[in-house]
Amino acid sequence: MNNNSVNPSYFEFTLFSNYGSLKYVFFSLCLLIYMTIISANVVIILTVCLDKSLHQPMYIFICCLCLNSLYGSAGFFPRFLMDILSDTHFISRPFCFLQLYVLYTYEGHDVSLLTVMAYDRFVAICQPLHYHSKMTFRKVLYLLIFVMFYPVCVISYFYCLSISLSLCGNKMHRIVCTNWSIVQLSCVDTTVNNITGQFIAVTMIFIPLFLVLYTYLRILLVCRKSSSEFRGKALQTCLPHMVTFVNFCISLFCEISLSRYKFNDVNQLVIVVLSLEFLIIPPISNPLIYGLNLAQIRRVIFRAVKINKIIPVLNAALHFG
Repeated sequence: MNNNSVNPSYFEFTLFSNYGSLKYVFFSLCLLIYMTIISANVVIILTVCLDKSLHQPMYIFICCLCLNSLYGSAGFFPRFLMDILSDTHFISRPFCFLQLYVLYTYEGHDVSLLTVMAYDRFVAICQPLHYHSKMTFRKVLYLLIFVMFYPVCVISYFYCLSISLSLCGNKMHRIVCTNWSIVQLSCVDTTVNNITGQFIAVTMIFIPLFLVLYTYLRILLVCRKSSSEFRGKALQTCLPHMVTFVNFCISLFCEISLSRYKFNDVNQLVIVVLSLEFLIIPPISNPLIYGLNLAQIRRVIFRAVKINKIIPVLNAALHFG
């Protein structure tokens, strides 16, 4: 297709290179990463769902965070693995916009969940006597509905603006479809898209992140006036969320920086690494952070592992007997 054609039916990712037989090594490595993401998140999800002692707001939100990681990974890895093995790297226009929608809603759900989780920790630590009256099942359900639909509602308008753009090119200097790379191909004025993008960035990213910072400032002030034992318990429950929050901020900074840089001034490897960071690191780190740092989840997982080891031994002994 001519790069100057209007409204192309497909796009071409130009960052992929021909690595010869090395592509099978890259494919195997990325497949291993994807399988690790699936396995780690599924373990946390099943642990929370099957153990009644974990049917509490904090663990329900963690379970939803892992579900969202599976959702975002499914929007990226299958296509990316195909591109690694393929000699051509074209993606149809409808599938490109579908991928864009999945990845942006994944990011929106993540930041909304982190905000809700920060509020949950704020109530648990700063208002412990009112925790069960404030974080009821109905309240948790309403918060999850908000987390699910708020990003969709906000992004949908922005998404429709991007779909309606007239495009005069089909080459994307990326490994995945992004809104900024599509806007750069536009034949028409994109002022409305830019203003809308800035509005969404404020409402969906900066305001929630400010709320998270505010809640943790309040938590730190309460911990400062409390006993060392109280501070230790608070740190134990807050540390995984703080690590996840910092990791998300780094990923978000990489993605925003990548969108605003001139690609001619950025090394190709840097673009690939920054593109992969927010799609790989959070989905892998989240289940590991919560699974290893929260004693309740860790205890249930270890108990399940021990049972799975003991049962085959008992079966073998009974069979032998």
